[in-house]
Amino acid sequence: MTTEKKKKNIVVPIILGVLLVIGIVFGIIEWNYYSKHVDTDDAQIDGDISPVVARVGGYVKDINFEENTRVTEGQVLVKLDDNDYKVKLEQAQSGQKGASAGVGVAQSQIAATEANTSTAKANVAAAKVKLNLAQKDYDRYANLIKDGSITQQAFDQAKAAKESAQAAYQAAVDQYNAAVKQVGTTQSQLAVSSNVISQRQSDIDFAKLQLSYTDIKAPATGIVSKKNVQKGQLVQAGQSLFSIVNDGSIYVTANFKETQLEKIKEGSKVEIEVDAYPDQKIEGEVYNFSPITGAKGSLLPPDNATGNFVKVVQRVPVKIKIHPSKELLAKLRPGMSVKASVSVN
Repeated sequence: MTTEKKKKNIVVPIILGVLLVIGIVFGIIEWNYYSKHVDTDDAQIDGDISPVVARVGGYVKDINFEENTRVTEGQVLVKLDDNDYKVKLEQAQSGQKGASAGVGVAQSQIAATEANTSTAKANVAAAKVKLNLAQKDYDRYANLIKDGSITQQAFDQAKAAKESAQAAYQAAVDQYNAAVKQVGTTQSQLAVSSNVISQRQSDIDFAKLQLSYTDIKAPATGIVSKKNVQKGQLVQAGQSLFSIVNDGSIYVTANFKETQLEKIKEGSKVEIEVDAYPDQKIEGEVYNFSPITGAKGSLLPPDNATGNFVKVVQRVPVKIKIHPSKELLAKLRPGMSVKASVSVN
């Protein structure tokens, strides 16, 4: 009995000693780890999600994709009924044809009036020559009648010829001025018609743009999600139809406590463990920090300017770029929970 008691007395201290040693070793390991790392499990996979919005209204004619499938940038995913927009385009094109016909008429009128102006200008020159000759004859006859070398009848004929030449010259000048004015009026009409053509071209461009919007294309390559459209549905301009999770845009958002940020720097190495795939580690690096805390960016941010203030440690979102393998990247989905461990050594 005495021997058994001695054995029992020895076993208990040995067990306690082993447990103490294990505790010390565990404590040293933990202290060594946490002195070089900052961890958080308040983190998740994030990614760039592009919403696809209808830019014009209409009835859905065709849907060329299935939810949760991969699509490529520029691929036509939804086709709207475009009959109304084709009619508007035809109307705009008809309006341009009418304006072009007006321009053609104005150009023909300009050509005709310019020809009339040239003729009137030549008539003015001819009338001026005749007026100069008649004026010289009148002046010469005026001197001869003083000497009595010619009769009064001859002088009166010279005077009448001069007055007739003056009237013809003035008529030619008036005709020329009228022709010049007509050219200016026709040119103004041509300018107006040209402006109308420009406006009609703008209408055509706008109609073509609206028609092109009936083909709703993928803004990026990725996986389609949140499908909110069905064939035959009437959609309105600005209505969200579905979203696309962009390829190559996956990253991690880790919400670290504000007391942990002192040791975290941009470029620090990070080890990521995805809850869905715990055996596959992902390497990454700290990219940047959010300018506000998560609570401050919420729909109803807290207001601490009250008497019932309770201090709560805030969390700051930190963006982490990750470098997974292609196989693992294809499995990651925004919203998955992860654990992030930042190396601060």
